[in-house]
Amino acid sequence: MVDSEGKRGDVDGDAGASASRAAAEPTAAEPTAAAVPPTNAAGSLDESTLFETPLVELDLGIEPTVYAKAEWFNFYTTGTPGTVKSRIGYAMIDAAERRGDLGPDQPIIEPSSGNTGAAVARVGTARGYDVTIASPEDAGAGKREVIREAGAELTTVPAAAPYDAIIEAVERAAAENDYYWPNQYANPDNPGIHEATTGAEIREQAPELTHYVTGAGTGGTITGVARALDDEVTIVGYEPASDPSEIEGTRYLRTGNHPYQDVYEQFRVDEKRYLTTDTAMKAARWLRLQYADREIPIRATGQWDRDQVRAGLRVDDEFVVGPSTGANVALVYELAHEGFLDGDDVVVTTLCDRGDRYSEGLWSDLF
Repeated sequence: MVDSEGKRGDVDGDAGASASRAAAEPTAAEPTAAAVPPTNAAGSLDESTLFETPLVELDLGIEPTVYAKAEWFNFYTTGTPGTVKSRIGYAMIDAAERRGDLGPDQPIIEPSSGNTGAAVARVGTARGYDVTIASPEDAGAGKREVIREAGAELTTVPAAAPYDAIIEAVERAAAENDYYWPNQYANPDNPGIHEATTGAEIREQAPELTHYVTGAGTGGTITGVARALDDEVTIVGYEPASDPSEIEGTRYLRTGNHPYQDVYEQFRVDEKRYLTTDTAMKAARWLRLQYADREIPIRATGQWDRDQVRAGLRVDDEFVVGPSTGANVALVYELAHEGFLDGDDVVVTTLCDRGDRYSEGLWSDLF
């Protein structure tokens, strides 16, 4: 299928998932400047449509059995489909309310280049908060649109600014203006919700799994899922091979001024690889062609019915995914061809978000 750069360091049942709800480089401009006002008022958000996402089977032309969690079914029926980050957007705000960390009229601010910002915006505005998302000015148009449609304010900073400088600017703004800052990079509710829901759903939907494969951004998903799975399950992660990277949702953390985040428990990762943007993009495009005229087998529908899942897997009859999903698929393929995986193995990975969020770049020829 594809090559990547790295180094070593009829399934159509209706099984459901039931998981508990847990709870001198340029510097960044202060995120009070260059604000883009919301274009639409916040609408209602049905939080019951979060969690219990479907599990589908992918034919990658390899011997192991491969399943994938279709995470855009979070909030699927309430406006724009969600992403894997919808879980933490909900968890961080809900837990802050319950602890009393977030006051009734307190504004919320969060730095994000994409899906977490959209999730915090959707949940926060639906619960009546003023939300500001600080984002690099070159963040994807589809993700910026979701933030504005939610009714949040989008504040942009120069694309050349180091991302860690954006985080620092948000930290200062939160301290000086009494914002509540969820802080996905250090908030234990980030891996906590993946342990309580994502990992629990995978364990129920595919109890025979032997490997879990996904990328690391904050590290919350891979950490939380690893906690929830049996010790016998091998956890394989990846990070971008270079900086900058267009594998959105992941961060280059290997060298330089890119510290690992507090929520990323690296000791839980049994095998780590480094993937290029080109590898991720090629795999995403290959996956679209692989299912151009084939049904995608559904292992478990989650909280949805079979017709909803079949319809929601595609956009305009196309099976299109984002770059991080492409990287997940490429890594599984690589591991199989190296012999790291064999025909007895059962792998679960993640369909992080749907491709229509990438109308610039990856899928500019389609949307």
